[in-house]
Amino acid sequence: MRKLLNTLYVTTPDTYLSLDGETVSVQKEGITLLRVPLHNLESIVTFGYTGASPALMGTCSKRGIGLAFFTMHGKFLASIVGETQGNVVLRRTQYRVADDDAKALNIARNILIGKLHNERWVLERATRDHPGRLDSDRIKRASGFIANSIQALLEANTHGSLVGIEGEAAKQYFSVFDELILNNKDVFFFRERSRRPPLDNVNALLSFAYVLLTQEMASALSAVGLDPFVGFLHKDRPGRRSLALDLIEEFRAPFADRFVLTLINTRQLHARDFEQQENGAVYIKDDARKTVLTAWQERKREQIEHPFLKEKIEWGLALHAQALLLARFMRGDLEAYPPFLWK
Repeated sequence: MRKLLNTLYVTTPDTYLSLDGETVSVQKEGITLLRVPLHNLESIVTFGYTGASPALMGTCSKRGIGLAFFTMHGKFLASIVGETQGNVVLRRTQYRVADDDAKALNIARNILIGKLHNERWVLERATRDHPGRLDSDRIKRASGFIANSIQALLEANTHGSLVGIEGEAAKQYFSVFDELILNNKDVFFFRERSRRPPLDNVNALLSFAYVLLTQEMASALSAVGLDPFVGFLHKDRPGRRSLALDLIEEFRAPFADRFVLTLINTRQLHARDFEQQENGAVYIKDDARKTVLTAWQERKREQIEHPFLKEKIEWGLALHAQALLLARFMRGDLEAYPPFLWK
């Protein structure tokens, strides 16, 4: 298991990253804003278009430090991929399984069982933690629908049927998501999931959290020697990190969604923290993004008990644990891939 180190998020516009000895130097207009020792970093995530020096990219590649580039609005641009970790046998096994419809289906089913289980328990815990403040009957009906959907997943025998069942369950989950927003309802409201672009403040936060989650998972998969671009649920598409998107399904509700709800319900963000563009797209402003990233790092350090390993670990390590469990399954050490079942 890799140690959970820091991630450096660079959100200041027009900055350039370079190598300065054993440190990464963040510069703007020739002025050094920050230096961070490389041995303290697990990954670097930068938002903007200015870029990084070839020397820094080469060093990050050599040392296994993730380096990913996003637009200021959180759209993935590129990442640095260095020498492949793990061994070629593991990846060849991954590719063969991905090309075997039956084997890929079994993994995809377990991933979606984990996703729906976790969505259900987000709803169940909300009714337990906030009695009297929610429409409990409405939420219970959605939870019951999701529970039935889990049973349907067990009987599904095609990729299309799996995706269809998950889609209907997601509609039920998001149909009551607005109930979980307890404060500032005039600023933070949820009608439906909107992406590319997000059309309200809540969707802007959810999309940003999912971007962060995908980057974390891609790094975890690379660390254990798996290819983040070849998945079992999400089909291959140029530039899409399909396996990372597969495994974050289990973490969307218990980690990312609850993280966003905490930011809203504890009043850490306000109307002034968002901007709406002419096309209706809503994005998080730069200063607010820093608030979100600081809270994200803090949430990653909170401890939970891993449901399969039965060990106390930090939330941030749970993603690495799932990547490791998938690798162990690929090697034949486990009979099936055990999804992350939060409760």
